[in-house]
Amino acid sequence: MKRREFITLIGGAASSWPFAARAQQSDGIPRIGVLMPFAKDHPEAPAYIAALQEELQKRGWTQGRKIHLDLRWATSDAKAIQSVAKELVLSQPDLVLSLSTSATAAVLQETRTIPIVFVQVTDPVGSGFVASIARPGGTATGFITGWKPTMAGKWLEMLKEVAPRVARVAIIFNPTTAPYAEYYLSSFKAAAALFGIEGVVAAIRDPSELESVLAAQASAPNTGLVVMPDPFMVAHHSAVPSLVARYRLPTISPYRFYTERGCLLSYGHDITDIFRHAADYADRILRGAKPGELPVQAPVKFDLVINLKAAKALELDVPWHLQQRADKVIE
Repeated sequence: MKRREFITLIGGAASSWPFAARAQQSDGIPRIGVLMPFAKDHPEAPAYIAALQEELQKRGWTQGRKIHLDLRWATSDAKAIQSVAKELVLSQPDLVLSLSTSATAAVLQETRTIPIVFVQVTDPVGSGFVASIARPGGTATGFITGWKPTMAGKWLEMLKEVAPRVARVAIIFNPTTAPYAEYYLSSFKAAAALFGIEGVVAAIRDPSELESVLAAQASAPNTGLVVMPDPFMVAHHSAVPSLVARYRLPTISPYRFYTERGCLLSYGHDITDIFRHAADYADRILRGAKPGELPVQAPVKFDLVINLKAAKALELDVPWHLQQRADKVIE
């Protein structure tokens, strides 16, 4: 057999080795590359990583001894995410964990061979990440947001219940980091019509537009806000709550950290809990399971958080039955 043919044969065989075997190639310690589409100082990041490490350790993957987490941070800027994804893939980790639709898209643009466990992806089938929810196929699987398209209507309904005077509601997002926006917009518009509310689509394409867009919405009386699930909105976890408080805009978001920083209420899944489940998938893949045979899962734990301090500032009375349902009430 010629040398070139022999190398080709070995290369083809290596690509079909189980992920568990490939994980032992360098220093014997598997490496998980983690791509986070926001800065390292994000307030929730330590909890996400701690949950991942704790669950991996329970399965025998002790950080630094049995597993190495390679944490990579990017802003919500699409070019920054793609650049960091490229660097991460070039480092040849044994598995990639990606947070968000945009981060997962960036990784899949760089590799279709390294296994991927994604977290908080809105529509993996529509985005082309997997063939189906039950049988993903390929090298990616993970956990969707759990927010069905109708969730946009649910957010609007809950906002109207707490702020009944609201007659106009804007849904805010960045079209670049939320290419799936239409997934929610049709439900949002239908619910707005049902409740007799003017539904407004307010795109924010750059951090410099945050204040001008929110100020413009506040200029119309009885206006509220719905924050779409979006890495850009996650990245601006401080600016948005501060601005909606300044402009007195009743706001609902899927992120509890928004409510903890001054927004009126939030309803969404527990992302920290999802990272715990992601550790289970990482463990199974590193031990030989194929990502394409692990079904995509939806979260089962959702949190309702209400900020009574924000309600008081807006001169709103939160219904008692809603307070009783809440997982956390900020007074």
